[in-house]
Amino acid sequence: MSNRRTFIKATVLAAALSSIGMAAHAADTIKVGILHSLSGTMAISETALKETALMAIEEINAKGGVLGKKLEPVVVDPASNWPLFAEKARQLLSQDKVAVTFGCWTSVSRKSVLPVYKELNGLLFYPVQYEGEELEKNVFYTGAAPNQQAIPAVEYLMSKDGGEAKRFVLLGTDYVYPRTTNKILRAFLKSKGVADADIMEEYTPFGHSDYQTIIAKIKQFSSQGKKTAVVSTINGDSNVPFYKELGNAGLKATDVPVVAFSVGEEELRGVDTKPLVGHLASWNYFMSIKNPENAKFVKMYRDWAKKQKLPNADKVVTNDPMEATYIGIHMWKQAVEKAKSTDTDKVIAAMAGQTFKAPSGIVSKMDEKNHHLHKSVFIGEVKADGQFNVVWKTKGPVRAQPWSPYIEGNDKKKDVPDSK
Repeated sequence: MSNRRTFIKATVLAAALSSIGMAAHAADTIKVGILHSLSGTMAISETALKETALMAIEEINAKGGVLGKKLEPVVVDPASNWPLFAEKARQLLSQDKVAVTFGCWTSVSRKSVLPVYKELNGLLFYPVQYEGEELEKNVFYTGAAPNQQAIPAVEYLMSKDGGEAKRFVLLGTDYVYPRTTNKILRAFLKSKGVADADIMEEYTPFGHSDYQTIIAKIKQFSSQGKKTAVVSTINGDSNVPFYKELGNAGLKATDVPVVAFSVGEEELRGVDTKPLVGHLASWNYFMSIKNPENAKFVKMYRDWAKKQKLPNADKVVTNDPMEATYIGIHMWKQAVEKAKSTDTDKVIAAMAGQTFKAPSGIVSKMDEKNHHLHKSVFIGEVKADGQFNVVWKTKGPVRAQPWSPYIEGNDKKKDVPDSK
């Protein structure tokens, strides 16, 4: 009997010591959640953001970590499945106890996780341009609001330099970001005197691959004697067949320019870009921008890709949401150090006014009130090598306007996060 008692005591003691060891290990690190689709229709865009986050974490750890602790990434794959995003977010916050999450691409994934971050008072950094109409205490938006991407792009298309477009095709994937952005753009165009008859609006499902009929419609719509431009909010891997069909149909940028808000260097890697030369994208960063910070950023990612043996490591590219991810992680680190804590509320307070020397060439600033970055806007033309030549840019950083003035009732929106 005494042997059995001794054995039980020893087992309990071993378990206790093991849990103390585990707790000590957990206390030695700060867990960071990475919530990106690594499979499914959005993997074409989101996988690179996971890699960027891991690269930034390794860089921070090599310099001593945060508050003397190493960052420990916890990577999950919500697989382009919107309800699964919420499940994975809950797992990161409740089980893994992450201090912060970097993740989501589509607005539907962000809206899926939002109730979880509010309920559990977690912190999400969202790195992609979006439709605005949102301002949440638990989210920092490091991508563009419509006035930092969509509106300037359409203004450019209407200008002399942009071809003086008079008719517009609003073409998107069928979910919240394209529909809300196009609602804003339609109201903006009407405010500029563009008639409803001169606006065509079309949507396709996620993963759509047959663009023959739509391109034929665009050709027909553009043959009415008025200069026509396409505004594309197509997301994910549908961009590959869309651009291939555009090339097949011989729709050149000189005839009907396409400006895209979700196509950057990464999406163009899988496309023959020669027929697409001159088509446009509107972003807040391009890989081709020349400055010392960007040269360092591009080299760091190329070195990372080779070290990690990523697919086609010798051809990797950087893009806007990767830059936004990188800025977000470094700003969060700075805020934690300022707050001397990873506590969500303390970090939120410390994020106001944070600055970071961004690869785009500006000192990026987190607004003191609205949880969005001040960002420069660039419009780039596709080159034959899949890079972009910047043809237009703002004079300096633009403050985000999360609530579009072109949507009725938005004048009542306050420029402070919802802290309920």
